[in-house]
Amino acid sequence: MESRQVTRVYGEVSSLPTPVSADVREQQQEDIRVVTVTTGWCQTDVVRASRLCYSQQWTLISASRDQPSIRTVLPPGPCVPLSGELLSGLSPIGGLRAVVRDTGDHQLLEIWDHHGLRKCLNLTALKLHGGVYDDDQFGGLSWSECESKLLYIAEKIRNTDESSWAKDRNVYCEDWGEALTNKSTPVICVVSLHSGSVDVLPGVPADISPGQACWASGSQSMFFIGWYHEPFRLGLKFCSNRRSALFQLHMDGRCERLTGDNLSVSCPRLSPDGSTLIYLQGQVFGPHSQCLRLQQLDLNSKKTSTLLDVVHRPQSDGFAGIYEALPSSCWSTDGKRVVFSSACQNRKDLFMVDIRSKKIFSLSSGRADATEIYGSWKLLTIQNDLMIVCCSSPNTPPTMLVGFLPSVGEAVTWHPLQKTMMTFDFLWTALEVEPPLDEDNKKYPGLKFGAVLVKPCDPLQGAKIPLVVSIHGGPHSQFAAEWNSTTAGLVSLGFSVLMVNYRGSTGFGQDSILSLIGHIGSQDVKDVQSAVLAALHTHPTLDPSRVAVIGGSHGGFLSCHLVAQYPDFYRACAARNPVINAATLLGTSDIVDWRYTCVGFQYSYNQTPTPEALAAMLEKSPIIHAAQIKAPVLLILGGRDRRVSPYQSLELYKVLKSRASPVRYNNGCITCLHRASPCHPDSLFNERRKCGYCGLQKMDTPCLDWTHRPSAFSTRRYGCISTSKTYVQFKHKATTVIKRKKKKKHPSCRRRRGEKTHNSHFGGRFIFAKTETKNRELGLASK
Repeated sequence: MESRQVTRVYGEVSSLPTPVSADVREQQQEDIRVVTVTTGWCQTDVVRASRLCYSQQWTLISASRDQPSIRTVLPPGPCVPLSGELLSGLSPIGGLRAVVRDTGDHQLLEIWDHHGLRKCLNLTALKLHGGVYDDDQFGGLSWSECESKLLYIAEKIRNTDESSWAKDRNVYCEDWGEALTNKSTPVICVVSLHSGSVDVLPGVPADISPGQACWASGSQSMFFIGWYHEPFRLGLKFCSNRRSALFQLHMDGRCERLTGDNLSVSCPRLSPDGSTLIYLQGQVFGPHSQCLRLQQLDLNSKKTSTLLDVVHRPQSDGFAGIYEALPSSCWSTDGKRVVFSSACQNRKDLFMVDIRSKKIFSLSSGRADATEIYGSWKLLTIQNDLMIVCCSSPNTPPTMLVGFLPSVGEAVTWHPLQKTMMTFDFLWTALEVEPPLDEDNKKYPGLKFGAVLVKPCDPLQGAKIPLVVSIHGGPHSQFAAEWNSTTAGLVSLGFSVLMVNYRGSTGFGQDSILSLIGHIGSQDVKDVQSAVLAALHTHPTLDPSRVAVIGGSHGGFLSCHLVAQYPDFYRACAARNPVINAATLLGTSDIVDWRYTCVGFQYSYNQTPTPEALAAMLEKSPIIHAAQIKAPVLLILGGRDRRVSPYQSLELYKVLKSRASPVRYNNGCITCLHRASPCHPDSLFNERRKCGYCGLQKMDTPCLDWTHRPSAFSTRRYGCISTSKTYVQFKHKATTVIKRKKKKKHPSCRRRRGEKTHNSHFGGRFIFAKTETKNRELGLASK
C-alpha cells in the first residue's frame, strides 16, 4: 500500500465539513414566510493541519403560518470564515448578533446589527473576571427578552494585589479536570448594553460552580445549574453523575434551589411562554454516563413531575432513553412538545414527546428513503417549529435536512437543505448480538448488544477482506451508525471495520449500563470477541486470519485485553490513552470515583484505598495478561492527559521492552511496536505539516479525527519532534533525525486563553517517539 494513496484518502475523508449549529429567523410577507437559516460548520484544513469554522446561510420560502410547509429552498450564500469566535448568539427579535471574540491578548464582546458593529467592549481590560467560558459544560451566551442585557459565564478573577499574589501563587488550585483545565471557579456575568457596564452577580452559594445559565421570563432573574465542588472537584467532562442542582438567582442577589439535594441535573430549557422549565436528572456517582430522566418544573406551582422516566430496556417503539444533552432550543412554538435526539441501540434517532400525554414519537420516519439512508439523526435546533437536523451514516458524510414539526400522529415532510456532498461506495449493516448462555449476566439476564459493520462494496474477486475491530471508549458511550472518518478512511483503504457496542454502551437501556459495573475486563472483552465471531460467521468475505483491533480510553483498555487474552487471534493493536493498570491509575485520574465504581465498589469522597479494592482493580487490568501478547502493539498517548495518565502505558511498555521489543521513548509519549513483525502497514502521517519552530503537529483545537493520530497500520513512524527546529528524514528502514537547532517558541504553539488543552485525553496534539521499523510486506495490508 503506497503512502501517497494513504495520504490521498486521509485528505479526502478528513476535510469533509460537519454542521455544528443552526439558527432560524423569519419574516412574514403577504401570504408567504421567508425563513433564513444560518448554520455553523467545522472543517479540517489538511494543509494547515487545523480546524476551521465558518457560517453559511440558506433562504427558505414557506407557506403561511397556519399551514407551514416548505415551497422552495434557494441556493445558499457563500461560506464566511469565523475567526476567533468563542461564543455567539442572535437576539430574540431585533436581529442583533452578539459575539465573544478572542484576539489572543484580549477577549472582546461585539454587538452587530444590520449596519455593522454597534458596540464593542474589551472584557479583558475591564479586569472584572477572567476568561469567558466557551465550553459545552458551563458556557453559554443568553439574551434577555428586552435585548438590553447579555448573560455569560467567566472565570472568577483572582487577587491581583502584589501581597496576595505572592502569598497565593504556590497554592494548588483545583479545576474541573480533563478538557476543563484552568476552569475552577466560574461566575455569572451580566452586560448592560445601554450603559456598557459588566456586573459579576452576587448571591451564588460559595460551595457551587454555576453554569448553563439562562434568563427567566421577564429578565429579572435567571436559572442556572450549580455543581458542588466541596470537598473537592472531580472531572466533569462526559460525566452526568456529578452532584448538582437547579437554582434561580434574582438580580437583587437572592438565590434559591429548585431541585433536591443529592441529584445530578443539567440542561435547563425554558418554555416559550416562560411557565415551564424542563431539565435532565440523573443519579450521583455510579456510571459516569447514564440513562437520564426528563423532568418538568411548573414555575407557577413550583411542582416537579417526570416527563420521561429512565428506560431499563429498549421499548417496542424503539425508544431506549435519553443519554445526551438537550439542544439549546428544543420546544415547539405552542410549548406543548419537546424535540430531542438520543442514542437508540446502534443508531441515533430524533424524538418528540407530548408534555400533556407524555407519549413519545419518532420523527425520522417521515421520509422513507431518508430513514434507510441515514443511521444518525441529530437535532441542531428547532425554532418557530422548523427543525434543522444533521443526518449521516457510515457511508454518507453529514448533511442537513429541514422540516416543520407536524401535529401529533402525522409524519414530517423532510427537505434536504443541501445536496449530499458525496456518498462512499461502502456497505454497512447493524448487527444484533446475543451473548452465549454461559456469558449471560445473572443480575441482568437476557441483555443483547450490537455492532455496526462497514466494508468495501466491491472487493477484489475471491479476495478476503481484513477486519479492523473498533472499540469505543467510555465505557458508557456508543458507536452510532453515523459518519466516522476513522472508519471511512480504513474502509477506503480496503479494510472492513466492525464498531462494537458491548453491554454497557448507551442506547440499550439502563440495565445494560449497570450490567457492566464490576465486570469490566471480562464481560466487555467477551462481548467484543462474540461480536467479531458473529461478524466473521455471517460475512464469509471477511478474513479471520487478518484481524486487528483499535480503541481509545476504555476502548484501548479492551484492545490490550483482547490481544493479550486472544494472542493468536489478533494480528495488530493500536491503543490510544489506554487504561493498563487500574490500581496505579487510582491516584492520578480526574475521575477517581469511576475507578472504584467500575470494579463494583461504592465511592465516597472520604474513601481511601483498601487491599481488596486495589486487588480487584489489578485483577481486571490488561497488565496481568501482558506477557501473553504476541501481536504488534502501538500505544498513542497524550502527554497532559488528565483522565488516563501516560504513565499507564509505560507499564505495558516496560513489560514489552523486557521481552526485547524495538521501542523508543521520549518526552512523555511512546510509540511502541511489540516484536519486530511484518504487520506494519504504511503511515498516514508522512506528509503532515509540522510547526517550523517547535516541530509539533499544528493543531489549533482538539480533534477526535483518526488522521490526527498515528494508525495501528504504520511502517513509517514520525520521529520525536521534541526539539524545536528539527529536520526529519524519512526512510523505509528508519526515521532519522539529521539536524537540530536551538529551541524557539512559536506564538501558535503557546497556550492561549480559550484554547483547548493539547495532549489531552479526548484529542489534540501528540508527540511520538522515534521508532525503527523493518520494511517488510504488510501482513494486514488489503490485497
